[in-house]
This record gives sequence, C-alpha cells and structure tokens, in this order.
Amino acid sequence: MKVLAIFGPTGVGKTAVAIAVADLLRGRGEDVVAVSCDAIQVYRGLETLSGAATPAERSRLEHRLVGFVEVTGEFSAGRFATLAQAEIDQLLAEGRRPIVVGGTGLYLQAALADLDLRPPVPAELRAEVEGEIAERGPEALHGELDPDLAATVHPRDGKRIARVLELQRAGMDPPLGSEGLWTAKLRRPTLLVGLTIDREQLARRIDARVEEMVAAGAAQEAHRAAEAGASRTARAALGFGELLADDVEAVKRAHRGYARRQLTWMRKMRGVELIDRTGRDDGSVAEQIVDRLDENGA
Repeated sequence: MKVLAIFGPTGVGKTAVAIAVADLLRGRGEDVVAVSCDAIQVYRGLETLSGAATPAERSRLEHRLVGFVEVTGEFSAGRFATLAQAEIDQLLAEGRRPIVVGGTGLYLQAALADLDLRPPVPAELRAEVEGEIAERGPEALHGELDPDLAATVHPRDGKRIARVLELQRAGMDPPLGSEGLWTAKLRRPTLLVGLTIDREQLARRIDARVEEMVAAGAAQEAHRAAEAGASRTARAALGFGELLADDVEAVKRAHRGYARRQLTWMRKMRGVELIDRTGRDDGSVAEQIVDRLDENGA
C-alpha cells in the first residue's frame, strides 16, 4: 500500500481534497487516516490561526499530529520527523492508508524521507544570535558567516542568517543545502501530489479564508497565546504578529507571500505530480488523485 501525500499552497483546499479522497477510498473498503505536516498545527490553542482541520472535518477524516504541543513549547522539524514517521509506519502496519497532508515543505519532507536534520542549538545561544540580529541588523551578522556559506545566503535573510550563525557558533555542521532536502529517496512507496491553482483564484481564496479565520477568533487565539508566553516557534505562526496588531490586510499579505514560497518549495520537490484544481470542485480533484494512485500501483 502506498502513502499518499498532498502538498500545496495555503488556501488551495488540501484538507477538503484529502477528505474527498478518503471518502472515495473508504467506498472501496480502505481505512484512511490523515497525518498533518504543518509546523503550527502541532500547537494546541492555535487551531483557527493555523487553519487546522475543524472538528467537523476531523469527524469525517481522522487527523494525527494536530494540537498536541503546548503553545509555550519549542518544536522542531527533527522532533516532528520522529513522530510523523512512527505514525506512518504504524498505519501501514495496520493496513490503513496514510494521507500525509500539509503546507510546511520541510515537515512534509521530514515525514517522507530520512533527512540529516541539524539539532536545535541551546536556547541561550539562539536568543543571543537573534538579539544581535535585532540590534545590528542581518547584514552585519552576514559578514560573520563562513565565506562559502555566506555566498549561499541573502544578506537580508535574517532567519537563514540566524540559523547558519547559531550552528556555526555551536560548532555544528551547517544546515542542509537543497540537495540534502530534496531527495527523491523516500522511506515508503509514496504518491506525492502537488495542488496548483490559478494565481488570481488563489488570492481570492486566501483573502476569503483569512476573513473566515478572523471571524472565527484567530486574533483572540494569538492574544491568548502571547499572554501565555508563546514560544519562539509558536510565534512564527503565519500572521501571528499581524493579528496581535489587528491588521487583517497585513495578515492577507502574509498569507499570499507564504503561498508564493510554498509554490517555490513544490517546484523543488522531486517526483511530485502536479494537479491543477482551477475551477474544479474537491470531488473532481479527488477522483483524479485516486486514478493516479491506481495508475501507480495503489
């Protein structure tokens, strides 16, 4: 039995398509479980903000690895890899089909492949580096990077500079390059599907989704998390800071920018089968995915 993985930009409708696929597979006798691959959906209390499957959606398709980390806790791709791979292996051993669904490209790769991920550095060192970037600016810290690594990092990419520099100061190997992340060698036979959509249609869907999230209480989630002492990784949630500032238009811009980055990740994925869902309902897309499963030996 193959693993089915569904990736795509925020707002493209991954959860709805996964549910429609599950309905079709159950109709022919399969037992199906979704494994979420999202860096923020792991947090309890950020379900609306992160766009996690709703209770109604989860009643139609069980979702694993959602809402199990306290908002004050740090989380990493390495820890996620261990958990996600265990879930997938257990489901396959039980004869159940895993549908791996997510928009965090690194987490999806970590679930499907054995990546040589670098461990987190001590919190004190991370805070030191981030403090220096905030005080001196990323370009000043860029000058401290190993020359070979500096050539691969944009001088204004503060997040990337922080990661490279903290590993450098900790005496660890540098972060993986693209060759290390985008391996075609997966742990289990997998059909990897990437959902695409017309750019203007995606922008409209994103704007509508943000409006729905705000109406459902996403800003209140962000404020509660901040008051509780949300961790650095929880605060990385898309739109977190903008929601604290009650700037809905900025949240929309953040989501549209993130969707562009997700599409960049998707273009790098080896072996991904792209499916255009422009103007199509979830059921039609699901039927095409199931057909692809059958063509690829299920």
